[in-house]
Amino acid sequence: MIALNSIIETFNSEDQQKFISYLTEKNKRKDTKNIQLFKLLTNRNLNSKAICRQLYKIENCNAYHALRKRLFQSLIDFTANKNLEDENSIDMQIIKYILASRTYLLQKNYDVAYKILDKAERLADEHLLYPILNEIYHTKIQYAPSYPKINLENLIFKQTENHKKHQLEDQLNIVYAKLKSVLNTISYQGKVVDFENELHIILKNYNIELNESLSFKSLYQILAIVNISALVTNSYFEIENFVLKSYKILKEKKETNKQLYYQIHIVYIIANTLFRNRKFKSSLKYIQEMEELMLLKKGVYLKEFILKKTLVEALNDNFSNNQNKAIDLVETTIKKKHGDIESLLDLHLSLLMFYFQKEDYSKAKSAASNFYHTDSYYIEKAGIDWVIKKSLAEILLYIELQEEDLLYSRLKSFRRRYSTYLKEINQKRILIFLNFAERIYKNPELVNNKVLEEELKSTFEWNSLQQEDIFVISFYAWLKNKIEKNKLYQTTLKLLTL
Repeated sequence: MIALNSIIETFNSEDQQKFISYLTEKNKRKDTKNIQLFKLLTNRNLNSKAICRQLYKIENCNAYHALRKRLFQSLIDFTANKNLEDENSIDMQIIKYILASRTYLLQKNYDVAYKILDKAERLADEHLLYPILNEIYHTKIQYAPSYPKINLENLIFKQTENHKKHQLEDQLNIVYAKLKSVLNTISYQGKVVDFENELHIILKNYNIELNESLSFKSLYQILAIVNISALVTNSYFEIENFVLKSYKILKEKKETNKQLYYQIHIVYIIANTLFRNRKFKSSLKYIQEMEELMLLKKGVYLKEFILKKTLVEALNDNFSNNQNKAIDLVETTIKKKHGDIESLLDLHLSLLMFYFQKEDYSKAKSAASNFYHTDSYYIEKAGIDWVIKKSLAEILLYIELQEEDLLYSRLKSFRRRYSTYLKEINQKRILIFLNFAERIYKNPELVNNKVLEEELKSTFEWNSLQQEDIFVISFYAWLKNKIEKNKLYQTTLKLLTL
């Protein structure tokens, strides 16, 4: 049931209607209950027993499970056929050309066969389909001795160059997977790993240099690697030029819409990098480009990327003095059902931050009430860094609401669970921040003491406010605002422009 539900939840109303039409055409008998089962499964309020009774009037478990298995197979077939019609239509067309050409080659009709292979080669090269290109060159080389018009050496050269590109793409795929595993170890398991050292070792082992730009897919993998490094080290300023330059070069070389999925990912990485570096107008320009790309191919990737796009757009709005616009955008989005749990959690946490910065603590508390699972659950879904931010936001909220029991319970839990980890990753300043926050809560008169202000300045060692992480500054703004007694949101924006 879980597998069926997880698939059906990804279907929008149009997909549901298409699937029902697919089942209608497929059904040979009028009493088949698969359409009825599908419609019942779209109702999330019904459990298995209720569905079974509606279908059979009794608990006919064997018939129900058999029907469910058949529906599951139909869903797989429908999804596969849909993908063949959409994204893989070019691949299938080229494969048909190859198969047809081989028939003509066996019939020694070389002129026709090689014309078809030339067409297949142009399409495969245009879409950077290295494995299929290899099949084309293999076939051309095999029959070249029988067709004098063919330049065999040129074909061998093309195949050799294609092998290099294919090998690099394979290597990048392995490197990306390995680095993603390292990141998961850090983010989702809370283990301390020297990420930069791991990055250096893995790249060295596979002879990869971060200066290649062969396709949107390979560039995405390279940028994803670089972005992972920036995420772990908060060094987004160091990657900005590389990210922008790489995308610009490739965009001039390749047509948009060929590897659309990866191109959207790339533009998202750029928009997020620019946001983290506080270049909000530039980031929003790439958000606009991202939206335009998402609408191509009849919006096939719109649902997959909408939450990521909304998140970065709302964050840009919030830190560009358009807080109400950011809140409205997030509130509207989270009302709808989505399958991207991690991005949805990011949106809920951002909404909590927006209301907190607005000093609307009642609505901030309402936003925080959505986080009713354990920290272990959220570490699994969104990573330890997300959980630490959530916990800090909750602690500050309890301080503002004067909810002492919840405050000290959360403080005790946080220190017990994360103190060792934060020290090991050289983030002791989070613990220092909490100490200041607790002192101010216990002794509110401290905010009038100039000594505290000087202590804050000397304790938090900023390399440069211009290059400090935007979220770190947002927390620091709360402490500074306590002393300055201004509006928190304006204090935050002021710090970001220093």
